[in-house]
Order: sequence, then structure tokens, then C-alpha cells
Amino acid sequence: MKALRDPDLLLGEGLAAIRAQFKVPAGFPPAVDAAAAEAARRAPTDHADRTGLAFVTLDPATSTDLDQAFTIEEAGADLLLHYAIADVAWFVDDGDVIDAEAWARGETFYLPDGKAGLYPRVLAEGAASLLPDGPRPAVILTTRVAPDGSVKLAGAERAVIRSRAKLAYDTVRDDQLPVGFVDLAARMARAELARGAARVDPPEQEVEQDAEGRFTLRMRPLALSETRNAALSLATNMAVADALYAAGTGLFRVMAEPDAAAVARLRHTARAFGLDWPADQALEQFEAGLDQTNRADAAFMLAIRRAGNGASYVPYAPGVKPWHAAMAATYAHATAPLRRLADRYVVRAALAVANAQAVPDAVQVAFAKLGPVMARADARAGQIERAVIDLAEAAMLSGHEGKSFSAMVTDLGEAGARIQLCDHPIVARTVARSVTPGEKITVRLDRADPARRELAFSRIA
Repeated sequence: MKALRDPDLLLGEGLAAIRAQFKVPAGFPPAVDAAAAEAARRAPTDHADRTGLAFVTLDPATSTDLDQAFTIEEAGADLLLHYAIADVAWFVDDGDVIDAEAWARGETFYLPDGKAGLYPRVLAEGAASLLPDGPRPAVILTTRVAPDGSVKLAGAERAVIRSRAKLAYDTVRDDQLPVGFVDLAARMARAELARGAARVDPPEQEVEQDAEGRFTLRMRPLALSETRNAALSLATNMAVADALYAAGTGLFRVMAEPDAAAVARLRHTARAFGLDWPADQALEQFEAGLDQTNRADAAFMLAIRRAGNGASYVPYAPGVKPWHAAMAATYAHATAPLRRLADRYVVRAALAVANAQAVPDAVQVAFAKLGPVMARADARAGQIERAVIDLAEAAMLSGHEGKSFSAMVTDLGEAGARIQLCDHPIVARTVARSVTPGEKITVRLDRADPARRELAFSRIA
């Protein structure tokens, strides 16, 4: 889970309540498990043999549902990124019980104490996962990355691959990665800067206990390898999106720019953290200079993540250019089919378009239906994530009732003033009256209730 880690399971009781409240599935119906076990024995018969290519994976050390493996080769001044994507569609047929359950879930739901997968483990962490314990069926999406970071889908094929290594963000060495990995990431970073992209990868928060047994939250900056690895997915997803749009088909990830009210709140938040954001500087320019290893910068990155308008999925529409403001590009999700339902269909469409074939009717029908399905899944995932954060924040402040905190008023609403604590990445509400956005106030913590995941503050100055 990107928002919060709880490696010592300190929030177990509260997490169990969240699972119950949001009806997070504990497993799969027996019929789905049985069908998945049968599908896992399906041998690839429509796949080229690419086991000679030196693919590797790069993920968190504990991950076993591996969607992507990659290798890179030079092609003159360009780089060819061969991105192998788990061939979920080989194991899941349109309309079967596995497919029906995936449509009901939409995506994998992550909590700090474990996940509720989109597909049964025998597939997601076994036959379909690109683990290094044997050959696996995949769809290789090949993207040509130019020196300026521009991308183009150069090919797609079903293939059997064999991963050479399961590399981990925290321990990987550059000499274990394909030649060109660092260069490719740098090209994509320069291209993002040139486009004015505003993509933010905030650090995770991790729950710990201090010497007195109280909960604390510390920032865990992303590893450099993790940031670089994200460039591979970015390149592939952009290339796929451009190819599908040109072919008059596809499902796209879109997001509007933050509105004026959101930007105003963020300016107040920056002041709360003591950050100098010049009045004439755009948000995306200010974001580019943030350092996730700096606590104030990291806290502001979390605030940006929470302040966005949210992304959604839309199918291709003639004359409408889909746009993702944070990416500053046309963008699609294709690289995580084990974890997102939509990706399975985008991969199938990319495979067809790259080979000058008609996109299957089932995929076109799915594109028309997936928007609301993915919106419901994203909303549910967001509610779960917010509940987890609320739980962690209430647990962290429990026992500190009566303590005063400096806070910045970021905006006003019917429920009271929204405040950003100056010394913690916590947003809360207070019933303080006669305050204005941008005003710094002092509040007292009246209640911190982990069981109800609630904080209550009152103004004292």
C-alpha cells in the first residue's frame, strides 16, 4: 500500500474493523478457486519462445504478484524497452467465473496487513506471475524511447519468457539491471520536465512505536530504484495510449488539473510547513523542486496527493483527446493486469493494434463498460486508504489529549474549518469560528479515538 506501512502489525484490531466495514473479501468463492486452479494448468500454445532474452523483475522484496519483467537494448541513439506483461487473458476467459469475480472487484485492495487480490493466488502469485522459477506466458510490449524521452509502441507479441532474477528496490545494484535502465529513466524524467508534468510520488508513511509504547508515523522515502522503475511503466503506458488513440480505440486514464480552490488550499498548506512557494510560481514548477527526504517537503507531497481531483477512465471518443494533467500526456493503464481489471483489456487491444488486427469485440464492449466499474473500485480503494490513514493518525495522537498544536486554516466548510497541523502531515476539522483561510491558529486536541478513527480539535488561540 503506497500510503501507509505497518510492518509490525501494530494496528491489527483497527484494520480488522476496516476490513469488516468495507467488506474487503477474505478469499474467493470455491467455484472461482477451482476454476483458477484448472486455468493455472493451461499451457501456452500461442506464444513465441523468448526465453533467451534476459528479463528481470524489480519490485518490493515481498511482492509475489509480478506484473512486469523487462529488458532493454540499444537501437542506435534510441533504447528499445521490452516490457513483458503478465498474460492474464491467457488464463481468464471472457464470461467465466474468474472473469465475473474480477469484474465484481475491479482491482486489488491493499491494506497494511495484507491485500485482497483481483485474482486467486494460484494465478496472481503463481502461474500468471512473472516469477523467476520457470517459463511464464506474457505479452511483450516493445517501446522505442528516443534521446528526448519521446516514446512509440514498436511492437507487441505473446511470448514465453523466463525471468533471470527477482530484484528488490531496497537491495538491487545497478550492475544487476539491464544496460540502459538508468539512461531510460533519465530520458523519461527530462521529457516529463519538458512537458510540464506534475506527477508526484510521495513517500510512504510507516507505523512504529516509540520507547514509551506510543505510535509514531515516520516517512519512508522511495528508493531511487523505485523511482527509476516507474519510468518503465510510464514509457509503456504512454506509448500504448498513443497507439490506441491513433487506431480509434482504447480506454484512457484521464485527470483534470487541480482547480483554483485546491491550489489555494495547497498554498496555505505550504505555509503551514514553512515552505517558500513563490506567488508567481505554478504548482507543477514548485513540485519539481520538492525533496522527499526532507520531512516538510514529504508532508507537502502527501498533501498534493490528497488534493487532486482524482483520475478516471474514459473510452475512446472521436474528436476527444484524452488527457492526464499530472502526466501532461495521453495516458493508459496497461502494465498491471494482475492488479487492475482494465489493464487486461488494454493489453489485448494493444496486442491487436500493434499487429494490424481488429480489436476483439469483447474488448470493445468492455471499454464501454469499464469506466463506472473502475470508478467504483477506485472509490472503494480510496475509502479504505482514507480509513487506514485516519486510524493511524488517531492512534498516533492517542494519549496526547489536551496538547496544543499549531495549525493553518486551509479552507472553510459546513463542517467547520479544515486545518493542516504544522508539525504533522495531518488534516483535520475544527469548529473554530471567525477564522479565514491562510490564518495560523493554535488548537487543542480534545479527543483521539482510534476505535472510531476520529480526531477532535478546538481552537484556543
